[in-house]
Amino acid sequence: MNFPVARLTARMLLGQRRTLLVVLLALLPVGIALLFRLAAPADADPERFTARTLLGGMLTGTILPLVSLVFATGAFGQDIEDGTAVYLLATPVPRRDIVVARVAVAWLAAAALLVPAALTAGAIAIQGGDPGIVAGFAAAIAAGSLVYTIVFTWLSIATSRALVAGLLYAFLWEGALSGLFSGIRFLSIRQYTAGIAGTFFDLPASVYQPRLDPLPALVLAAAVGAVFLLLAVRRLERWETGEAA
Repeated sequence: MNFPVARLTARMLLGQRRTLLVVLLALLPVGIALLFRLAAPADADPERFTARTLLGGMLTGTILPLVSLVFATGAFGQDIEDGTAVYLLATPVPRRDIVVARVAVAWLAAAALLVPAALTAGAIAIQGGDPGIVAGFAAAIAAGSLVYTIVFTWLSIATSRALVAGLLYAFLWEGALSGLFSGIRFLSIRQYTAGIAGTFFDLPASVYQPRLDPLPALVLAAAVGAVFLLLAVRRLERWETGEAA
């Protein structure tokens, strides 16, 4: 990884105002977990709430793709918006190193927010339940954020409408359409993440039931991440300096 490019990317992401918004978004599950502890009915099932609603629903289904999208598109999008991409691409730094550095920083930023949020919110909500649920989702969210970051980084290189395309993917494809067509689970990072989480615990289907088993989820996540990382490098290698200006 090219560390000068990584440092430049980190400064750029931390300097954006929308970074503050995603920090607040990542804290939302913690607030929901506190409300559950304070106001939940006596017969509420903490394992079902934590696995299905809090971590498997809100955090994995909504917050994870949003945070990953913001950081991934910000890693390249800001360069394109302010015209500095032309100077970066004119340097002798290999395009592969640029992509890897940008992906690594965006992923670490997303994981640094989401994994502690999952651990904290889960620990508050799960009291008395299986702690493996919290550990499982924390690990799965770290893996899922990497795959999301790679795919959204490719989008930011491939199109100037990456933010819109990413939102359509996350909420139309993975949200609305996945409930209509079961085959979408094989092309859904959300389902990969849910399946990976199931590696760490064994719950009844009435409590939590991912649409993919852990092994296929892991294999598909690794394959999609590798393919889109290669596509991102290839796309950046085909960029002309004038195209980035």
